[in-house]
Amino acid sequence: MNALEEKSLIYDWATQGPRRAQWPSHVMIDDETLRDGLQSPSVTDPPLETKLQILHLMESLGIETADVGLPGAGARQQEAVLQLCREIANCRLHIGANCAARTLMVDIRPIAEATQLTGVPIEACLFIGSSPIRQYAEEWELDDILRHSREAIGFAVREGLEVMYVTEDTVRSSPEHLRVLLTAAIESGAKRLCLCDTCGAATPDAVYNLVSWVKELLNTIGSSHIGIDWHGHRDRGLDLSNTLAAIESGASRVHGTALGIGERVGNTPIEQLLVNLKLLGIRNDDLTHLPEYVHLVSQVTQVPIPVNSPIVGRDAFRTATGVHAAAVVKAQKKGHTWLADRIYSGVPAGWIGRKQEIEIGPMSGNSNVQHYLASHGSAATPELTKQIIEEAKKSVRVLTDDEVLQIVRGSSH
Repeated sequence: MNALEEKSLIYDWATQGPRRAQWPSHVMIDDETLRDGLQSPSVTDPPLETKLQILHLMESLGIETADVGLPGAGARQQEAVLQLCREIANCRLHIGANCAARTLMVDIRPIAEATQLTGVPIEACLFIGSSPIRQYAEEWELDDILRHSREAIGFAVREGLEVMYVTEDTVRSSPEHLRVLLTAAIESGAKRLCLCDTCGAATPDAVYNLVSWVKELLNTIGSSHIGIDWHGHRDRGLDLSNTLAAIESGASRVHGTALGIGERVGNTPIEQLLVNLKLLGIRNDDLTHLPEYVHLVSQVTQVPIPVNSPIVGRDAFRTATGVHAAAVVKAQKKGHTWLADRIYSGVPAGWIGRKQEIEIGPMSGNSNVQHYLASHGSAATPELTKQIIEEAKKSVRVLTDDEVLQIVRGSSH
């Protein structure tokens, strides 16, 4: 089966009709697992040795940059930033490093020191709240935010750091204030702007409108070369949709974390982001190490992976339903791996080193049993198939390997 034949088997409504996204040829990814991810109130901060493993797995996935910490938070974070940057230098990794910091010299200075000690360029991600609600709660005036921003960016630039200016709660900030703050940040030397849905309050339409507005602002002030980042949270469950809207409207780098861990209910899951960008043709990463990456983060942070989690959950590519299993088996019998991996799956399991799994349960049919027995080296006789089906129908769950094997052994006596 050639590519043209494969394409003819799946009708793509995303490319037809009045609503058609215009995707860029590429978008960069910034992995926030080791910073925002570790701000989750339920995680365990992993040891340095594991953080180094995580960094190498990020590299294997083609991720361009990683937030390696907030060194202003204390000695433990400072040491982690130093060691992660040394690993980048010593192993000649392609992944770039950045660090979060408040718009305060006390936060920026450790980033400059880390760059000087390791020789690794570190992007300083300087953040400050910008929304009216934040200003009201903090008793800030716009002039106060503006002064802090200019002073911090200027200091970082003089220290030789590239700066990304981060307006917290951007999605609830007014265009009048954003115009003043973003323009001043660029004038002070910022090379990138990060637009944030800090509270997970946005919808895709809001994100599209915001990013489009910022892009137009940059064109108007002659700064179209300035990069736009998107950093979203998942409080409303719109994290991935919002990130895709940001990409469509002009963001050149988007953020995520493994399993979506982070503040409150977290961020855009990096595994879902990577797979969707590959499906959309925006990136073409080798994702075979993706399960290893997510499982390692889950293990060391002690955040369990839900069985129904997309891409990496235990059930992502499993079925015990008769109709589904029959279709997969028929596809496999045609000898087309491509077909079998897509007949009942919107995500190709083979991309991440997994496969479609057929099991036996109360909703199963003969196809489940016959496939299961064949894949386990047993002959699927009519009598054995019937016996297993009868036991499965009595069960309230999928049969375990041991339970099926016991039936097989019993039938041989």
